[in-house]
Amino acid sequence: MTQSLLENVPKSSTGPEVPAPWLSLIGLGEDGPAGLSTEARAALADAEIVFGGDRHVALVQGTVPGELRPWPQPFRNALPQILAERGRKVCVLATSDPFHYGIGNSLSRAIPAEEMRIIPQLSSFSMACTRMRWPQEECALVSLHGRTLYRIVPHLQPGARILALSWDETTPRAVAELLTARGLGGSRITVMESLGGPQERVREVQASAFALDGTVPLNLIAVEVVATRDSRILPLTPGLDEEWFAHDGQITKSEIRSVTISALAPRGGELLWDVGAGSGSVAVEWCQRHMHNRAIAFEAKADRAERIARNKLELGGLNVTVVGAAPAGFVGRDAPDAVFIGGGLTEEGLFEAAWEALKPGGRLVANVVTIEGEAKLAELYAVHGGSLRRISIDRLAPVGGKHGWRPAMPVTQWRVEKP
Repeated sequence: MTQSLLENVPKSSTGPEVPAPWLSLIGLGEDGPAGLSTEARAALADAEIVFGGDRHVALVQGTVPGELRPWPQPFRNALPQILAERGRKVCVLATSDPFHYGIGNSLSRAIPAEEMRIIPQLSSFSMACTRMRWPQEECALVSLHGRTLYRIVPHLQPGARILALSWDETTPRAVAELLTARGLGGSRITVMESLGGPQERVREVQASAFALDGTVPLNLIAVEVVATRDSRILPLTPGLDEEWFAHDGQITKSEIRSVTISALAPRGGELLWDVGAGSGSVAVEWCQRHMHNRAIAFEAKADRAERIARNKLELGGLNVTVVGAAPAGFVGRDAPDAVFIGGGLTEEGLFEAAWEALKPGGRLVANVVTIEGEAKLAELYAVHGGSLRRISIDRLAPVGGKHGWRPAMPVTQWRVEKP
């Protein structure tokens, strides 16, 4: 049947020569060529070469006249092969909507818009919403394909609806175990396999009682979060309690960290240098403010660097890169939009190297607790201006059989913007 679908589409006719894209990027569903539009079928019928993943090639095998070429993994290795055919009639097959966690972005960075025609289909997320009767604008859309499972953690909020693309057949069970471990075992998980194809299957189960077997690798998970008072829900405010982080005591305390993040004033897509990172708590909270934020954590001690790697993973799979000591580690790094110096300010040349690297208009914030650090801040303030403040926190603590206020070491904070 699929053979006749392509045979009935007319080939390109001769006529006035007009500029036309040489590459067609076609979204392919699990129903193969039968679900394609007339435009997509015409492009396939006219193509000299058809690129696609192994699954895409299997779906159209025997139905297209052009040469089928499976691309290598990862996809970036296929780009040179595709670009080498510029000027010929080429089709690239993608899954459903190529610009929703698909290959469209990679292709569009390499090929001018006027040279490429896009013919999408419904994304897996769109199809999942129709199955669940969920408004897509009210759902969190996450890809766990090739990404850490912890990417889902920030979205685990009471009553949340989450749609997550799986990495493989093991992902649904792993998500169920993660939910149960965080006290969210009452959440409902719906596993949708081979959406839009003849083998489509939709099954629902409670997270704590997950017992689904035989799941196929191509699946999507819908989660409806059910929380209790004992659930481990990641707060949305800055200044997470220290218990959220693995640390050895070298950590910017919750209240100070909240003020520090405010002083750093993160904006979407910006890069932070966290110098003397300790537990990496400031870098982690910087990245939690926006999905496209990045941070580089400079930490000389190997055990602390390992804790930073653990914290950035378990608190959302965040884009924090851990490198060695500063200022030597500054060399060759992307210029930061903001710099936080939580340790080592009095080290010779550290501030100067960070200031030199900081982008014009960037923000630098430094916290110190020693008189030597305060002397350095006073010196820098005299040269560069900015603002200084001292932050004092008292916490209630037992005093014998009673209670009293125990002061923490006051923190002096300097904030300055680079002209």
